[in-house]
Amino acid sequence: MMNPISLLVNGTSATVTVDADTPLLWVLRQSLGLPGTKFGCGMAVCGACMVHIDGAPVPSCVTPVSAASGKAITTIEGISGPVAEAVQGSWAALDVPQCGYCQSGQVMSAVALLQANASPSDADIDRAMQANLCRCGTYPRIRAAIHRAADTLPKTLQGST
Repeated sequence: MMNPISLLVNGTSATVTVDADTPLLWVLRQSLGLPGTKFGCGMAVCGACMVHIDGAPVPSCVTPVSAASGKAITTIEGISGPVAEAVQGSWAALDVPQCGYCQSGQVMSAVALLQANASPSDADIDRAMQANLCRCGTYPRIRAAIHRAADTLPKTLQGST
């Protein structure tokens, strides 16, 4: 049964009329026109569809839209602030993407990591990024970019974790 569902996506309110169990991914891409969140596997094992719900990285391909109602949803199109800018800048500086397909999910996970831990170790990065697969194998550049982003964050953010 189709019901109106209220969402807060990238700071903007939206109402969609879809089945409550429709995956959030399809609502973002098809109903709201936000194509940056990618479809990879449909089973929450690749991370291409990662978004933030209330600041936590979540695979949108298996998250029913009803579970996101009333929560702050952030997509790759909506990330902003010093952590997002540091991650985006380090990704560009180190030429992280190869094919690029997984990168929106990789960036979303990296931003969530640095928002929670502004000075991560390699082990912290590996744990935080384990839900994201890269078929091109850019893992060393991803790790280097996360360290570079952490190094560029204001000291006030680095001391807050």
